[in-house]
Parts: sequence; structure tokens; C-alpha cells
Amino acid sequence: MSDSPRLPIAIVAAMHEELAALLAQMPDEQRIHVAGRDYWVGHLQGQLVVAVLSRIGKVAAATTATVLMERFGVRAIVFTGVAGGLAPGVDVGDVVVATKLLQHDLDASPIFPKYEVPLTGHARFAADTAISDALAVVAADLLSDPVTLLGEKVVEDFKLTAPKVHRGLLVSGDRFVSTSAESEALRLALPDALAVEMEGAAVAQVCHDYGVPFAAVRTISDRADDAAHGDFTRFVSAVASRYSLAVIDAWLATLPTDAPATI
Repeated sequence: MSDSPRLPIAIVAAMHEELAALLAQMPDEQRIHVAGRDYWVGHLQGQLVVAVLSRIGKVAAATTATVLMERFGVRAIVFTGVAGGLAPGVDVGDVVVATKLLQHDLDASPIFPKYEVPLTGHARFAADTAISDALAVVAADLLSDPVTLLGEKVVEDFKLTAPKVHRGLLVSGDRFVSTSAESEALRLALPDALAVEMEGAAVAQVCHDYGVPFAAVRTISDRADDAAHGDFTRFVSAVASRYSLAVIDAWLATLPTDAPATI
């Protein structure tokens, strides 16, 4: 990541509730409308940031990432949102910080190996190590006391007594994985995948093309199985949005600041 605090950091949210929570902490945000999206420029923990709702799916996320780099010149992108747990022990209320990202629905074989993005030589795109390490540290610290973060009732309702942070492979695809059969098929095909969502690997590919650092931190909202339709909306509002804001806020607070800058 560039050392210059005068270049903005992009915070990309997957859900309206998460974006609203971020904007509530940005007293000076200004809206800039580009490509059908509202990009909110302002400061959080003394850092110049651009917050945006990516919309759902890989193409929407790639469009968002491209605008962030072409229009706003961001020095890094951090994607936050929810995901379905795949690996054993990756439970509801846990957090996954990606080390690598892969598109599980990409298959140009036999011309190219399955999952490989044609003409890139890459199937797995690496997240930025320094940013990911820092996000994992602050997430682990916050999750060590879930009652303080979420309140006793929320912890009891969602059984979040000992949430954990996981590091590893995050897979993305243009499909909401919501049956046990689908999640089992993914586990068999990609046994090291920790969780599944619908945007991260596309943003990782765009960031790779531009040479911009990228990180993804996801809250596990379900186990990507037949029970994935549970009280999703309440979980996002009561748990995921609070996780996201707290993690991003704590991470930004660790970065050096400079005089306020504008775009």
C-alpha cells in the first residue's frame, strides 16, 4: 500500500446496512455519483476514504473496483461483507480474512486449467499480506469479547460465544450457495476453501491488474447449506455490520495520518 495518506483507501461494502454504519461515522462525507453508484468520500479515523456499495455479483464488483482506481486513485481496497462457511469449524459469527481468492465458477478448460483466469496464469489471486495481517489482528482482538461488541442478547440469540478468525482461501461465484449439496460439491472440489461469497475474487483480479493492494474480511452468516436462509437480514444488521465497522475502524486507527485531503 502506498505510504501517502493523501491517497484514499476504498472501503467496499456488500450490504446496505454495512455502508450505512460506515457513513454514520464519516461526518464530512460527500457523494460522487459514477456508473450508477454513489461513492462517499470523507474521513474515518483521520484517513481519507471512499466508501461504496458494490452491488451483488462479480461483474458489479469488478465495475466498482475499476471506478475506484480510475476515478479516485485509491491506494488500497478493502472488501467487507458476509460469506457462507465451507470448511469444518468455520462457523456462524466467525470472521474469514482472505489470503487468496478464487472464482469457483470459472472453467475455461480444456484450453486453460479449471479456475484459471485465461491469459493471466492465475487461478488464485493473493490478498495483500500486510493489510490482511493487520485486519486479522484487530478482528481477533474484537472477537475476544463479543458481548462488548454486540451485546449479550445478540450473542445469545446467534450463539456467538466464541467467534474465531480464520485465514485462507475465499472463493467467489455468481451463485448464492444455499444447499448442502452445493456446499459439499465445493468442499470436494476445493478442500482448502474456507468460505464462499459472490464478489471478492473478481475485485482481487482487478486489483492484480492495476497493482493495487486488496484485502477481504468476511463475516460468516451461514454454513452455505439448507439452513442458509435463516434470519439473514437480522444477522447482517445485528452482527455483520457491527463487525465490519469495528474491524475497519480499528484497522484505520493503526495507520499514519496526514492533513485532510480532498479528491
